[in-house]
Amino acid sequence: MTSTILVTGGTGTLGGHVVPLLRAAGRDVRVLSRRDRECADGIEYVTGDLLKGEGIEDAVAGAGTVLHLAGGPKGDDEATRNLVRAASGAGVRHLVYISVIGADRIPLGYFRSKLGAERAVAESGLPWTTLRAAQFHDLALTVAGKMAKMPVLPAPGGLRWQPVDAREVAARLVQLALGEPAGLVPDLAGPKVYELAELTRGYLRAHGRSRLTLPVRMPGKVGRAYRAGENLTLEGAAVGERTWEDFLAERVR
Repeated sequence: MTSTILVTGGTGTLGGHVVPLLRAAGRDVRVLSRRDRECADGIEYVTGDLLKGEGIEDAVAGAGTVLHLAGGPKGDDEATRNLVRAASGAGVRHLVYISVIGADRIPLGYFRSKLGAERAVAESGLPWTTLRAAQFHDLALTVAGKMAKMPVLPAPGGLRWQPVDAREVAARLVQLALGEPAGLVPDLAGPKVYELAELTRGYLRAHGRSRLTLPVRMPGKVGRAYRAGENLTLEGAAVGERTWEDFLAERVR
């Protein structure tokens, strides 16, 4: 008999791929959601809020594995600490966390929050696994769409991304969740590195459009970190197969 797997963030971009894969593997799935949802297709929904510390005990009760996907622009460290406390009290046997490449190297609040969440998981006393992934194609699509609306395309010098397909990240996370705790596993990045302006130009080409490009310089510590490729993993990473071009061809028709 297998125990329930709790998925936080199960209704988001990544969770939307993870939950069906867990069900296809024959696992009972519980999803922690901030909104009330009807249980269906073998998926149980529990209402709660990680940041506020509400409903977490009910969510983790009886769960053998917790797959922590929920995240936001800030507060991930505090939300994860709340989850860890409840999971420890419930006797969870495996805590799996999705983080971001560069969490320990990029001097921005979002990355610092992710690093704080990683530490909360690693110091929880629970058996754990953490996967750092690159930015998803979905995020690149959102950013490129916003930049494409500008009359002139800004091209931040040295700002590179290595976007990865969310479905490939989901498949890796499910593999990890169904396996033994492994600590910090190799990063997962996309197969190609792109200048940010290059991603946007690809988006524009897919729509049959073009823009003039204006080179700009990213100042300070953040600029130096990006120019040094601190948000990339060029060696020792697991590499996905789907490129940005593959993703665009599917999304832009």
